[in-house]
Amino acid sequence: MAVSAACAPPATDRAMALARQHREGEGIAVLREEIGKHPDNLAARKLLIRLLAFSGDMNAARDEVGALAKLLPPNDPQPWIELGHAFELAHKYDEALASYDEAAKVAPENPAGPREGGMRCARWGEVNEARPRLEEAIRRGAKDGATYHALGLVRVHQKDYDAAEEAYRAGAAADPNGAENWLGLATVAVVRGDASKALVAYDAVLARRPRFAAGHLGRAWALTKLGRRDEARDAIDRAEEMGAPSANVAKARAELGK
Repeated sequence: MAVSAACAPPATDRAMALARQHREGEGIAVLREEIGKHPDNLAARKLLIRLLAFSGDMNAARDEVGALAKLLPPNDPQPWIELGHAFELAHKYDEALASYDEAAKVAPENPAGPREGGMRCARWGEVNEARPRLEEAIRRGAKDGATYHALGLVRVHQKDYDAAEEAYRAGAAADPNGAENWLGLATVAVVRGDASKALVAYDAVLARRPRFAAGHLGRAWALTKLGRRDEARDAIDRAEEMGAPSANVAKARAELGK
Protein backbone atom coordinates (compact mmCIF):
# COMPACT_ATOMS: atom_id res chain seq x y z
CA MET A 1 0.00 0.00 0.00
CA ALA A 2 1.36 3.45 -0.87
CA VAL A 3 2.40 5.72 1.99
CA SER A 4 0.73 9.11 1.88
CA ALA A 5 2.82 12.26 1.89
CA ALA A 6 1.42 13.11 5.31
CA CYS A 7 2.80 9.83 6.70
CA ALA A 8 6.17 10.00 4.97
CA PRO A 9 9.18 10.57 7.25
CA PRO A 10 10.75 14.04 7.21
CA ALA A 11 13.26 14.74 4.47
CA THR A 12 16.07 15.01 7.02
CA ASP A 13 15.29 11.51 8.32
CA ARG A 14 15.22 10.09 4.81
CA ALA A 15 18.48 11.82 3.92
CA MET A 16 20.19 10.54 7.07
CA ALA A 17 18.96 7.01 6.36
CA LEU A 18 20.46 7.23 2.86
CA ALA A 19 23.72 8.61 4.22
CA ARG A 20 23.99 5.70 6.65
CA GLN A 21 23.74 3.42 3.61
CA HIS A 22 26.62 5.40 1.98
CA ARG A 23 24.17 6.86 -0.53
CA GLU A 24 25.05 10.48 0.18
CA GLY A 25 24.27 11.63 -3.33
CA GLU A 26 20.68 10.45 -3.02
CA GLY A 27 20.45 12.07 0.41
CA ILE A 28 21.66 15.34 -1.04
CA ALA A 29 19.03 15.11 -3.77
CA VAL A 30 16.30 14.54 -1.16
CA LEU A 31 17.42 17.62 0.77
CA ARG A 32 17.66 19.80 -2.31
CA GLU A 33 14.13 18.81 -3.27
CA GLU A 34 12.92 19.62 0.25
CA ILE A 35 14.65 23.01 0.28
CA GLY A 36 13.17 23.79 -3.13
CA LYS A 37 9.71 23.31 -1.63
CA HIS A 38 10.47 24.77 1.81
CA PRO A 39 13.38 27.24 1.58
CA ASP A 40 13.10 28.09 5.28
CA ASN A 41 13.75 24.51 6.46
CA LEU A 42 16.91 25.24 8.44
CA ALA A 43 17.39 21.66 9.60
CA ALA A 44 17.45 20.46 5.99
CA ARG A 45 19.91 23.19 5.05
CA LYS A 46 22.27 22.30 7.90
CA LEU A 47 22.20 18.62 7.04
CA LEU A 48 22.78 19.43 3.37
CA ILE A 49 25.93 21.36 4.31
CA ARG A 50 27.26 18.36 6.21
CA LEU A 51 26.45 15.82 3.52
CA LEU A 52 28.07 17.97 0.85
CA ALA A 53 31.19 18.31 2.98
CA PHE A 54 31.23 14.60 3.75
CA SER A 55 31.00 13.85 0.04
CA GLY A 56 33.97 16.16 -0.58
CA ASP A 57 32.15 19.05 -2.30
CA MET A 58 33.33 21.92 -0.11
CA ASN A 59 32.52 24.55 -2.74
CA ALA A 60 28.87 23.51 -2.70
CA ALA A 61 28.96 23.33 1.11
CA ARG A 62 30.24 26.91 1.24
CA ASP A 63 27.47 28.03 -1.11
CA GLU A 64 24.90 26.46 1.18
CA VAL A 65 26.45 28.16 4.21
CA GLY A 66 25.98 31.46 2.40
CA ALA A 67 22.36 30.59 1.65
CA LEU A 68 21.78 29.68 5.29
CA ALA A 69 23.30 32.97 6.43
CA LYS A 70 20.78 34.93 4.35
CA LEU A 71 17.94 33.36 6.33
CA LEU A 72 19.40 34.29 9.72
CA PRO A 73 20.21 37.58 11.47
CA PRO A 74 23.65 38.99 10.58
CA ASN A 75 25.01 38.31 14.08
CA ASP A 76 23.87 34.68 14.21
CA PRO A 77 26.86 32.33 14.69
CA GLN A 78 25.16 29.25 13.22
CA PRO A 79 26.36 29.58 9.59
CA TRP A 80 29.98 29.75 10.76
CA ILE A 81 29.49 26.85 13.13
CA GLU A 82 27.98 24.79 10.32
CA LEU A 83 30.93 25.69 8.11
CA GLY A 84 33.25 24.52 10.89
CA HIS A 85 31.42 21.21 11.05
CA ALA A 86 31.74 20.92 7.28
CA PHE A 87 35.50 21.50 7.44
CA GLU A 88 35.79 18.87 10.16
CA LEU A 89 34.00 16.36 7.96
CA ALA A 90 36.52 17.22 5.24
CA HIS A 91 39.35 16.71 7.81
CA LYS A 92 40.40 20.35 7.53
CA TYR A 93 40.77 21.09 11.21
CA ASP A 94 42.61 24.41 11.04
CA GLU A 95 39.88 25.79 8.79
CA ALA A 96 37.24 24.36 11.12
CA LEU A 97 38.75 26.13 14.12
CA ALA A 98 38.98 29.37 12.16
CA SER A 99 35.27 29.07 11.37
CA TYR A 100 34.38 28.56 15.04
CA ASP A 101 36.50 31.58 15.94
CA GLU A 102 34.68 33.60 13.29
CA ALA A 103 31.39 32.50 14.86
CA ALA A 104 32.71 33.91 18.14
CA LYS A 105 33.54 37.23 16.47
CA VAL A 106 30.26 37.77 14.65
CA ALA A 107 28.28 37.09 17.84
CA PRO A 108 30.45 38.59 20.60
CA GLU A 109 27.98 37.90 23.40
CA ASN A 110 26.93 34.43 22.28
CA PRO A 111 28.77 31.47 23.87
CA ALA A 112 28.16 29.13 20.91
CA GLY A 113 31.28 30.04 18.89
CA PRO A 114 33.91 29.82 21.63
CA ARG A 115 32.17 26.79 23.14
CA GLU A 116 32.25 24.93 19.82
CA GLY A 117 35.87 25.82 19.22
CA GLY A 118 36.88 24.98 22.76
CA MET A 119 35.07 21.65 22.84
CA ARG A 120 36.60 20.66 19.51
CA CYS A 121 40.13 21.65 20.61
CA ALA A 122 39.68 19.65 23.81
CA ARG A 123 38.59 16.64 21.76
CA TRP A 124 41.61 17.05 19.49
CA GLY A 125 43.94 17.20 22.51
CA GLU A 126 44.86 20.84 21.89
CA VAL A 127 44.52 21.87 25.53
CA ASN A 128 46.27 25.22 25.26
CA GLU A 129 43.93 26.20 22.43
CA ALA A 130 40.89 24.82 24.23
CA ARG A 131 41.23 26.57 27.57
CA PRO A 132 40.79 30.24 26.57
CA ARG A 133 37.87 29.38 24.30
CA LEU A 134 36.06 27.37 26.95
CA GLU A 135 36.68 30.06 29.56
CA GLU A 136 35.32 32.66 27.16
CA ALA A 137 32.24 30.53 26.50
CA ILE A 138 31.57 30.34 30.23
CA ARG A 139 32.13 34.08 30.58
CA ARG A 140 29.48 34.57 27.90
CA GLY A 141 26.99 32.38 29.71
CA ALA A 142 27.64 28.72 28.85
CA LYS A 143 26.80 27.03 32.15
CA ASP A 144 26.21 23.42 31.08
CA GLY A 145 27.91 20.46 32.67
CA ALA A 146 29.63 19.37 29.46
CA THR A 147 31.43 22.70 29.01
CA TYR A 148 32.62 22.74 32.61
CA HIS A 149 33.73 19.11 32.33
CA ALA A 150 35.77 19.83 29.20
CA LEU A 151 37.38 22.82 30.91
CA GLY A 152 38.17 20.73 33.98
CA LEU A 153 39.79 18.05 31.83
CA VAL A 154 41.87 20.64 29.99
CA ARG A 155 43.06 22.13 33.29
CA VAL A 156 43.96 18.67 34.60
CA HIS A 157 46.14 18.11 31.53
CA GLN A 158 47.79 21.44 32.29
CA LYS A 159 48.30 20.29 35.92
CA ASP A 160 46.31 23.29 37.16
CA TYR A 161 44.44 21.24 39.74
CA ASP A 162 42.90 24.07 41.75
CA ALA A 163 41.30 25.49 38.61
CA ALA A 164 40.28 22.01 37.44
CA GLU A 165 38.51 21.35 40.73
CA GLU A 166 36.74 24.70 40.44
CA ALA A 167 35.48 23.80 36.94
CA TYR A 168 34.33 20.33 37.97
CA ARG A 169 32.47 21.66 41.01
CA ALA A 170 30.68 24.21 38.84
CA GLY A 171 29.84 21.43 36.39
CA ALA A 172 28.46 19.20 39.12
CA ALA A 173 26.24 22.05 40.29
CA ALA A 174 25.09 22.76 36.73
CA ASP A 175 24.25 19.09 36.07
CA PRO A 176 23.15 17.59 39.39
CA ASN A 177 22.21 14.24 37.85
CA GLY A 178 25.42 13.80 35.87
CA ALA A 179 28.37 11.72 37.03
CA GLU A 180 31.10 13.07 34.75
CA ASN A 181 32.09 16.13 36.78
CA TRP A 182 32.10 14.11 39.99
CA LEU A 183 34.42 11.65 38.26
CA GLY A 184 36.62 14.61 37.36
CA LEU A 185 36.69 15.65 41.03
CA ALA A 186 37.67 12.10 41.96
CA THR A 187 40.51 12.23 39.42
CA VAL A 188 41.84 15.47 40.88
CA ALA A 189 41.66 14.04 44.41
CA VAL A 190 43.50 10.86 43.39
CA VAL A 191 46.25 12.85 41.66
CA ARG A 192 46.66 14.88 44.85
CA GLY A 193 46.56 11.78 47.05
CA ASP A 194 43.53 13.12 48.92
CA ALA A 195 41.65 9.94 49.81
CA SER A 196 38.90 11.69 51.78
CA LYS A 197 37.90 13.93 48.86
CA ALA A 198 38.25 11.01 46.45
CA LEU A 199 35.84 8.92 48.52
CA VAL A 200 33.24 11.69 48.56
CA ALA A 201 33.54 12.08 44.81
CA TYR A 202 33.40 8.35 44.04
CA ASP A 203 30.36 7.99 46.32
CA ALA A 204 28.68 10.75 44.30
CA VAL A 205 29.60 9.01 41.03
CA LEU A 206 28.17 5.70 42.21
CA ALA A 207 25.00 7.34 43.49
CA ARG A 208 24.40 8.28 39.85
CA ARG A 209 25.95 5.23 38.14
CA PRO A 210 25.72 2.31 40.60
CA ARG A 211 27.10 -0.26 38.15
CA PHE A 212 30.20 1.73 37.18
CA ALA A 213 32.97 -0.77 37.93
CA ALA A 214 35.81 1.75 37.79
CA GLY A 215 33.99 3.85 40.36
CA HIS A 216 33.91 0.93 42.79
CA LEU A 217 37.65 0.38 42.25
CA GLY A 218 38.31 4.06 42.84
CA ARG A 219 36.26 3.90 46.00
CA ALA A 220 38.29 0.87 47.09
CA TRP A 221 41.51 2.84 46.56
CA ALA A 222 40.24 5.66 48.77
CA LEU A 223 39.02 3.29 51.49
CA THR A 224 42.34 1.44 51.46
CA LYS A 225 44.24 4.72 51.91
CA LEU A 226 41.92 5.65 54.78
CA GLY A 227 42.55 2.32 56.51
CA ARG A 228 38.96 1.13 56.12
CA ARG A 229 40.01 -2.29 54.93
CA ASP A 230 36.76 -4.25 55.28
CA GLU A 231 34.86 -1.63 53.29
CA ALA A 232 37.66 -1.56 50.71
CA ARG A 233 37.41 -5.35 50.34
CA ASP A 234 33.67 -5.10 49.79
CA ALA A 235 34.21 -2.36 47.19
CA ILE A 236 36.71 -4.54 45.30
CA ASP A 237 34.27 -7.45 45.34
CA ARG A 238 31.57 -5.14 44.02
CA ALA A 239 33.86 -3.91 41.23
CA GLU A 240 34.58 -7.50 40.22
CA GLU A 241 30.86 -8.25 40.25
CA MET A 242 30.28 -5.26 37.97
CA GLY A 243 32.82 -6.57 35.43
CA ALA A 244 36.02 -4.69 36.28
CA PRO A 245 39.08 -6.04 34.40
CA SER A 246 40.69 -8.89 36.35
CA ALA A 247 44.13 -7.22 36.28
CA ASN A 248 42.70 -4.09 37.91
CA VAL A 249 40.89 -6.14 40.54
CA ALA A 250 44.09 -8.06 41.30
CA LYS A 251 46.04 -4.82 41.63
CA ALA A 252 43.48 -3.40 44.06
CA ARG A 253 43.62 -6.56 46.17
CA ALA A 254 47.41 -6.45 46.17
CA GLU A 255 47.28 -2.85 47.44
CA LEU A 256 44.86 -3.93 50.13
CA GLY A 257 47.17 -6.77 51.21
CA LYS A 258 50.19 -4.52 51.77
